[in-house]
Amino acid sequence: MSTIPAPHIEYAQLSPMLVVFGAALAAVLVEAFVPRRGRYPAQVGVALLGLVGAFVAVVVLAASGYGGTKAHLGAMGSVAVDGPALFLQGVILLVAVVSVLSFAERRLEPRSSAGAPVDAFAPEAAAVPGSDYEKRAASAGHETTEVYPLTLFAVAGMLLFPAAADLLTMFVALEVFSLPLYLLCALARRRRLLSQEAAVKYFLLGAFSSAFFLFGLALVYGYAGTVSLSGIADVVSGKAPLTPALADTTANDALLLIGLAMLGVGLLFKVGAVPFHAWTPDVYQGAPTPVTGFMAAATKVAAFGALLRLVYVAFPGLSWDFRPVLWGVAILTMVAGAIIAVTQTDVKRLLAYSSIAHAGFILTGVIAIDRAGLSAVLFYLAAYSFVTLGAFAVVTLVRDADGEATHLSRWAGLGRRSPLVAAVFALFLLAFAGIPLTSGFSGKFAVFQAAAGSGATPLVIVGVLSSAVAAFFYIRVIVLMFFSDPRPDGPTVAVPSAFTATAIALGVVVTVVLGILPQYFLHLANQAALFAH
Repeated sequence: MSTIPAPHIEYAQLSPMLVVFGAALAAVLVEAFVPRRGRYPAQVGVALLGLVGAFVAVVVLAASGYGGTKAHLGAMGSVAVDGPALFLQGVILLVAVVSVLSFAERRLEPRSSAGAPVDAFAPEAAAVPGSDYEKRAASAGHETTEVYPLTLFAVAGMLLFPAAADLLTMFVALEVFSLPLYLLCALARRRRLLSQEAAVKYFLLGAFSSAFFLFGLALVYGYAGTVSLSGIADVVSGKAPLTPALADTTANDALLLIGLAMLGVGLLFKVGAVPFHAWTPDVYQGAPTPVTGFMAAATKVAAFGALLRLVYVAFPGLSWDFRPVLWGVAILTMVAGAIIAVTQTDVKRLLAYSSIAHAGFILTGVIAIDRAGLSAVLFYLAAYSFVTLGAFAVVTLVRDADGEATHLSRWAGLGRRSPLVAAVFALFLLAFAGIPLTSGFSGKFAVFQAAAGSGATPLVIVGVLSSAVAAFFYIRVIVLMFFSDPRPDGPTVAVPSAFTATAIALGVVVTVVLGILPQYFLHLANQAALFAH
């Protein structure tokens, strides 16, 4: 009679994820039991403490060698503790800290005439002077504090996603971070219809992508007889012992190729690659702007991390099969993102299509399928994340009577109304464009160099041309801000709180440092570019 072995869990190696999950549960208890007046500082404190504690755990694990020679598979082989996982987890946690600072800004919408702080997640009544809501806000404060536990659960799932060493764990992580994001997108109650429409679109399309991923998982399991990524690689390469069951399933590659295609659909949806990008502009526009910044940065890091693990660990033997497909997806993503962005008149939709184009640039590094490509992608994800967070944090400051002024025409002459804010936003736009001495240039140079070294020179040429097109609409916004006359009824620029100012300052520092002195961080990414099998 066989017995089930007792599970062996390495709690120390899994501590970054466990700390964030613990903080998320604590945040739920705060939401349930702490009085409303004390809920806001308690939630911010719990969130920041959990995220910073998890980041410290990541640093300790990396310093202990788990990012290199001691890399191994934990939790019964379902979670990888290796260089790419720790690097991406560190980036996600830093992004989450900056995002929580942005969430903690209590004046994400203009103050009312009575001077009471109005929350970006507040209902439309908050904008009505003398309303009951405004009186309650003035006397007791009103914050949508449920944003913090939702964010922590999303971050916990994101930490697990790029570290998942089997397909089932990867699917669980996908759902753990996706479900909170659907809810976060619907919390902009001052623009309730637009926000809820964005959340519904994201939920429905996300459910379809999850279904594709799960069906692909089933097909790959049917082919390989295992969900372990390294086990799948052994079956594909022929290293696994040939059992009668495997002899039957591996005789037909249709299960494997269709399953791989469906897994790719699920992951390419999350990174916003064409043709799975349709949700991106509507969701970016409709979600609360701090949520949009968090989602644009952290989700892309987690999703590309999982894609890298599939490509490098599970299916390296199929590179001749999937590389042509990734070539086509990368070209479509770069070209479509850059060209469609030129036609946009809303700042958040413009940044959405910019995000799509950057997904294509990152895919050029993924296609390299070597250590140089892996390290370049890791560096690009870190650089892109902080530029994105900073750009969306600036968008929250430009406001008119209706809330955030996101129409481009409202930004005319912003450089004269607030030169510092306009200059900071221009820096982020130049980084997106890949102008030298910014982190965007260092990232693009790294991925294009890796792609060219792997023989994908035509793809690099398309990327450079797409970057030139993208530079046009970035510079167009800069010209609009500094060389157009401000409108008499133009928006005002709110004075940021210490939290938002810190978030923007971090974005500026990272953008400049990674642009001027990228060597150390490129070396760090190269050291981390080693997967555990």
